[in-house]
Amino acid sequence: MQLPPPSDGAFRWIMKCGWKGLCPRCGQGQMFKSWLEVSDKCDSCDLDYRFAAPDDGPAFFSLCIAAFPLAFFVVWIQVTFDPPWWVHLLTSLPVMVLGTLLPLRPIKGWLVASQFVNRAQQHGTQASWARLNGTDPAKNDFDQ
Repeated sequence: MQLPPPSDGAFRWIMKCGWKGLCPRCGQGQMFKSWLEVSDKCDSCDLDYRFAAPDDGPAFFSLCIAAFPLAFFVVWIQVTFDPPWWVHLLTSLPVMVLGTLLPLRPIKGWLVASQFVNRAQQHGTQASWARLNGTDPAKNDFDQ
């Protein structure tokens, strides 16, 4: 079982696991069971992914990182060339859709791997989550 290296290598580990969709504990199993759906457990080390709660983070980062600059590109096309509407339909729409959808999976992978490596958990919720999931409240969710 491969564990993430301490401090200086943790960022690299998060980026590698998130980009490739690998388990953040062992680096072997798949994190996703479909394009954006996180697996229930790692098929290699049995890491339970119930801790993973990236919520709207991937969409937010995709919009901020990709859509914002792409919108400037679309406006530049309009101002510079003043094309008819169908040109935007054939160029701008696909660029915007692909530019915002393609980064979703790696961003979600990075967020899940980051949660695991950094043991990110909302403060004061461990006992509630243990009751809800039927796990041992004395153990950390990341170690079960």
